[in-house]
Amino acid sequence: MSDSSANRTARIPRRKPRTARIGVFAVGYHVYWGQFPGLLDELLAKLAVLERRVAATGATVTNFGMVDKAQDAYALLPKLKAADLDLVFCDMVTYATSATFGAIIRSLDVPIVLVALQPLAAMDYARATTYMQLANDDFCSVPEFTGVAIRMGKRPPEVILGTLHDDPVAEAELVEWCEIAMALHDVKRARIGHFGHPIEHMLDMQTDQTALTAAFGCHVVQTEADDLLRVSRDVTPAEIEAKCAEISALFDTPDPKADPLTRKLTDADLQTAARAAVALDRFVAHHELDGLAYYYEGAPDSPLRELVTNLIVGNSLLTAAGFPMCGESDLKTCLAMLLMDRLGIGGSFAEFHPIDFREGFVLVGHDGPHHINIAEGKPVLRSLVKYHGKPGKGASVEFQIKEGPITMLSIGVTAAGKFKFIVAEGESVRGPIPATGNTNTRGFFQPDVRTFLKRWVAEGPTHHFALGIGHRAQTLRRLGEALGIETVIIPSEK
Repeated sequence: MSDSSANRTARIPRRKPRTARIGVFAVGYHVYWGQFPGLLDELLAKLAVLERRVAATGATVTNFGMVDKAQDAYALLPKLKAADLDLVFCDMVTYATSATFGAIIRSLDVPIVLVALQPLAAMDYARATTYMQLANDDFCSVPEFTGVAIRMGKRPPEVILGTLHDDPVAEAELVEWCEIAMALHDVKRARIGHFGHPIEHMLDMQTDQTALTAAFGCHVVQTEADDLLRVSRDVTPAEIEAKCAEISALFDTPDPKADPLTRKLTDADLQTAARAAVALDRFVAHHELDGLAYYYEGAPDSPLRELVTNLIVGNSLLTAAGFPMCGESDLKTCLAMLLMDRLGIGGSFAEFHPIDFREGFVLVGHDGPHHINIAEGKPVLRSLVKYHGKPGKGASVEFQIKEGPITMLSIGVTAAGKFKFIVAEGESVRGPIPATGNTNTRGFFQPDVRTFLKRWVAEGPTHHFALGIGHRAQTLRRLGEALGIETVIIPSEK
């Protein structure tokens, strides 16, 4: 498949921009201000740099200024709570006593990250002064703050450590935390639609919807397949024509290969998929949804069956636009896809397919839906004369995701009924995939595919997971910790 630069840009714009509400405040020691004129202004200028960098990610930032004594911390706490924040950066601009932090870490229930970015990469020792040291003393009280957090019964806050300028590692960590805030912002406010039921006998798909609200904050909106049918009756020929044009511009439609179930995309299947996609857009708007999980079969030869079995193309368009769609009624993977998308790494609906023991990889994919914006090359549409394991026929999406690092997230459930993140990293490698109208990626995992798969299943994942680009296991670990969810990263060593 093509590896042009055009493939590295999003083909489908987001339905709504990523955002988060992030608070920033600085800590210092009030005794210094009278001793060192100008120091407070210099430190507040450092805080302003942090504020601008956070705002540049698209987050909404509230700057709460300097906290330099215990009274300030107690006064700030209700303001932080009232701001309905997703994340707080505590800017360690100089030494500060932990009384500026203790009341906040004790009572605030959103993630707090300590930012220790000193202006100088190294002090000019020949010209060093106490003032210079204090202006670069960002790390000095970090041990005091983390120790107090532990004494307060909290996890020690994570630390961004480096220099204020020209530090790509620190900058990447700052952006990562802003992306985590964006994921938290949307998941705890999300309205996830649901209709139908899991496929009969798929026990791992069963999900306690109250538990989802308790763990993530989202609300599951119970809808009806008949709602989709109702809105589909109002779809106009002009809307279908416009959607057909959109689909045709996004997908290739090659001739079939070996699989007798596949056909070159027919005009009838394109029209049916377009009509279903328009109806799905209306359905989503009507219920004000942020994602949808469903499975419904409908009566044989009924208009409802034709509609609900032809959502794959519309599903993929929505998923690429930041609206996760999950077949087989998989609410847990719908949330995994939402979290991956808000981290900016895609999130396709996936499971494991046959293993290639000769080359040492496993095919990773599904029959839909897929995050088109992380496709390697132009995705393909094929007509299928039947869907395997499900009723219906029609257009289906085929591609492999971008070459390079990949990350998988499955949300399992423990015997105690608690959610659990199972995370792994691997590589997507170029090579042929089955021309079956299903998405597949050649996934290579360490130390070898056999060992990896045994380790994966031992952690209790569902058979579905979200598949994204990049190596972001540690980001997902931090996100899991912020949500209070146990997170396991599958080890890659022998």
